[in-house]
Amino acid sequence: MRSKLLISVAIPAALLASCNSQQGSSVGYRSGPQQMAEADSAAAPDSAERYARNDVAAVRAVAQEPVSTFAVDVDTAAYANVRRFLTQGQLPPKDAVRAEELINYFRYDYPLPQDRAAPFSITTDVAQTPWNPETRLLRIGLRGYDLNPSERPPANLVFLVDVSGSMNEPDKLPLVKRALGMVADNMKAGDHVSIVVYAGAAGVVLEPTASPAEVRAALNDLSAGGSTAGGEGIQLAYAMARRNFREDGVNRVILASDGDFNVGITDQTQLEQLIEKNRDDGITLTVLGFGQGNLNDAMMESIADKGNGNYAYVDGIDEARKVLDTELASTLFTIAKDVKVQVEFNPAAVRQYRLIGYENRALREQDFQNDKVDAGDIGAGHQVTAIYEIVPAGAKGWLPERHFAANRRPEGQTPDTGTAQGELAQVRLRYKLPEGGASRLITRPVDAGQLRNAPMPRGDLAFAVAVAGFAQKLRGDDLLGDWGYADIRRLAGTQWGFSQQAWWRSEFLRLVDLANTQARTASTEGRGEDRAL
Repeated sequence: MRSKLLISVAIPAALLASCNSQQGSSVGYRSGPQQMAEADSAAAPDSAERYARNDVAAVRAVAQEPVSTFAVDVDTAAYANVRRFLTQGQLPPKDAVRAEELINYFRYDYPLPQDRAAPFSITTDVAQTPWNPETRLLRIGLRGYDLNPSERPPANLVFLVDVSGSMNEPDKLPLVKRALGMVADNMKAGDHVSIVVYAGAAGVVLEPTASPAEVRAALNDLSAGGSTAGGEGIQLAYAMARRNFREDGVNRVILASDGDFNVGITDQTQLEQLIEKNRDDGITLTVLGFGQGNLNDAMMESIADKGNGNYAYVDGIDEARKVLDTELASTLFTIAKDVKVQVEFNPAAVRQYRLIGYENRALREQDFQNDKVDAGDIGAGHQVTAIYEIVPAGAKGWLPERHFAANRRPEGQTPDTGTAQGELAQVRLRYKLPEGGASRLITRPVDAGQLRNAPMPRGDLAFAVAVAGFAQKLRGDDLLGDWGYADIRRLAGTQWGFSQQAWWRSEFLRLVDLANTQARTASTEGRGEDRAL
């Protein structure tokens, strides 16, 4: 039965009993306390927004480090947040730009898996690097199988809504109501939604219901005020999810907040242990960020990762529709868990490399085969793209020549006249099926012959490369040389016609224009120059 929110609501002891005793943890691929400590120095200028430190990844020498390992990422928050900054006439803080989230915001023309025995297809291709004639780009693309809405299992969803005073802005709680209302509109037979809120205290606003009308009515009754008992709210939300757990369905908490947790569980480790314990028991966490000024991006990304969920930033109703309507099945239905990618480069073909993005998703080489190490999940229809920039054997690299005396380029030889044979690299993927169990391994060789006469990026690949370059440009990547916004726009400008993405790709061109304008304005203030479009 629905009831109006009372700001002072006692937490039901029976509901919290199981959560308060949880002490479990698992080996993860993020260091939460360290990340949050670094976040204090990575706030946006002139605001209380917080971003985790996010340095551009270092170049690796194949002779010393031939293997690169990382967990997949399907978050998209960074792209929408970058759009918010640029639309408001500002360049985003460098730490707010996570390159992989910009690249993965878009869909690419990857083939569907031939059957569901393997949950995703794997695509690899090689092209010249537009900003460096000496290097090549290796793209790795995954595409999960699509799910018909009628195939989605029933969902036990708990909306955890921040109604503290900081949410009393047009782009916060009012937008939350409209966004979560879209989830209600997409409810199917067997789905149940409950609503928990937190402000000065946490409380249950809506007991589990199968009625979309009741969900919408409860959302409409919410109002903002008070401090933020975020940790307390998460405890109660998980307790609700446990009480109504569906063995045959989806069990997920959807948190909507600006991330301004200032009351409740303040110890990062304790909060992450709570989230990890529930994740391991089958309750995942999706995090939706709203608003500006006090956005705690570092916290929200971290807890979404720990909860095996996704993190999206909702800057308007169009983004809400994309995340919670168009892509809802991907959000709710996991087809592969703990997905890890490992690339081993052949030193006879490649001498140096760098992975564009995924800095905070890096894994140790030995973590790849360790099924106890948590990694990212892929939902139905999800895509994951990773781009490596590589230096072929015999080409001029970034690192000092003295490290590669035996592999220097002969006088007058160019990368295209090399004689690489065999494999350029071996791409390996590990994943678990949704029901768990031992991980499965997929291996794909990449032919070294692709290094010879590699074409310039064309079509769909050109757009992906343009987005990668855009992200790195915003981050101040000095390995781009003088390749600027005009070049990014030129590469992407004729490549955005992929039928599923035409609107979003055309909007990307607008963001490149805005970034160029801001960079030129900043150059007059002593922050450097970029060529005019």
